[in-house]
Amino acid sequence: MSQVPGGNMRDSFLVDGVAFKKTFSYAGFEQQPKKFLNPKILLLNIELELKSEKENAEIRLSDPSQYQSIVDAEWNIIYEKLDKCVQSGAKVVLSRLAIGDLATQYFADRDIFCAGRVAEEDLQRVAAASGGTVQTTVNNVIDEVLGTCEVFEEKQVGNERFNIFSGCPSGRTATIVLRGGADQFIEEAERSLHDAIMIVRRALKNSTVVAGGGAIDMEISRYLRQHARSILGKSQLFINSYAKALEIIPRQLCDNAGFDATDVLNKLRQKHAREGAPYGVDINTGGIADSFANFVWEPAVVKINAINAATEAACLVLSVDETVKNPKSESAQGDAAAMGGRGRGGAFRGGRGRGMRRR
Repeated sequence: MSQVPGGNMRDSFLVDGVAFKKTFSYAGFEQQPKKFLNPKILLLNIELELKSEKENAEIRLSDPSQYQSIVDAEWNIIYEKLDKCVQSGAKVVLSRLAIGDLATQYFADRDIFCAGRVAEEDLQRVAAASGGTVQTTVNNVIDEVLGTCEVFEEKQVGNERFNIFSGCPSGRTATIVLRGGADQFIEEAERSLHDAIMIVRRALKNSTVVAGGGAIDMEISRYLRQHARSILGKSQLFINSYAKALEIIPRQLCDNAGFDATDVLNKLRQKHAREGAPYGVDINTGGIADSFANFVWEPAVVKINAINAATEAACLVLSVDETVKNPKSESAQGDAAAMGGRGRGGAFRGGRGRGMRRR
């Protein structure tokens, strides 16, 4: 997911492919095309710019006229690399390292888009989605190592520009670009989307589902209340309390949606007591509805794990009644509090003394 502050939440969009923020660009970038249909994509891990010599480099010449041949050799090396990139037939060139101003202008003159200093993660995502392979040399670049996509486009999103690769053939990948008026809203939207995606992933891996919207919680609560009537002693109170705690889920759903939780819970209790149907909270109408019929499902393994974790946590809290007491520590804290009280009293008497001297 990518976050772009500005706009509203409805401006968020899904890219059926890979999208990442535009990288640093040199002069001549504005002249490059910003959209291609079915382009070939060349992925590199080399620099495409003139490199200055190291500080300790030394060249000895016997003839001053030879200096120009050395300068020409440096230019010939970079031009040879650029020419091989063009001959490969690629229309989009991405590199993890820098692509200098000379290469940028060279590609712009030949209607080729380039981007340097692409993050390693983004480069690997493009490689996996487009079917390309990252190259460490421009020699012998064949079609098998080039990637492709249906549409490449550089698009303005808020104050940012994104490189978008849509319709990638090799991998089912997608990118969500989130918009919002403040960073807090965008981060909250990202957390909510992440939770929803993980739930769908869990449901695909575990095909057993239960009714959501608090329906399964109300049904378990109803069953436990009925079961408690057949038990003698204090255990009946424990089971009833457990059943009441399960109603927190539909109650919290009502509170989050701004509905009257008491009214909705009464309807759910009446519905489950009569029919035992998978009725849960309907946040669209503020009432109740059949969660299964409305496709509000929840993976059974998630609900089981949640109930087990909550039960273990409650048992752990109840078990610390006699284990956290330390008489020595309590007595030391009491002595410290007493000394602090006497010290504060002394300071107060000193203040009274200063008041008497002023009089």
